[in-house]
Amino acid sequence: MHPSLEQIYDAHADALYAFLLNCSRNHVHVQDALQEVFLKLARTPTLLQRANDPRAFLLRTAHNALRDLLRRSNTRAAYEEQHSSETPPLLLPVFPSDDDAFRLAVETSLEKLTPEQRAVLHLKLWENLSFAKIAETLDISQNTAASRYRYALDKLRNVLRPVYEERL
Repeated sequence: MHPSLEQIYDAHADALYAFLLNCSRNHVHVQDALQEVFLKLARTPTLLQRANDPRAFLLRTAHNALRDLLRRSNTRAAYEEQHSSETPPLLLPVFPSDDDAFRLAVETSLEKLTPEQRAVLHLKLWENLSFAKIAETLDISQNTAASRYRYALDKLRNVLRPVYEERL
């Protein structure tokens, strides 16, 4: 028996949302892209059954939906960006004792990454995907995925090292 759309949503929606938010940083675009993914699954229930790795398939589908949405709405996105005064936080405190200054430094450093680097970093760290799966998901080469990950870590290390050393 194959999982229902509701079961698929319950199992994957949060991870897809987090991934898309790391790619876009725009809640409206993320919600629209996520809706596109699940509408596609609702219209073609057998779509996920043909996938070798359902999570990777959904991540790739979500990434493509976001990319298509952004292409279609360049004008609207420019308007929203121009009139947006607040960016959503990338990290929320995990424990009440989280140090706000350090969390802010991490958040700021993540914002300095390119969207492509954030996407690879997210898939590697939060989805625990291999570079081969990341490459397949983002439709890039495995070497490009590894390079983007390495560059992202280097940037984070350079920005966060002084903050971390201050805390010691």
